[in-house]
Amino acid sequence: MNLLQKLEAEEVAKLRAGKTFPEFQPGDTVRVSVKIKEGDR
Repeated sequence: MNLLQKLEAEEVAKLRAGKTFPEFQPGDTVRVSVKIKEGDR
């Protein structure tokens, strides 16, 4: 592994620590919620 891959693996491990994610496969529907702030509103 090169340095960039090692750093990326460490960051992913930090983000995933203590969290569970459901298993999903290609073809599954994934619902994503995003809020976008526009200007000073």
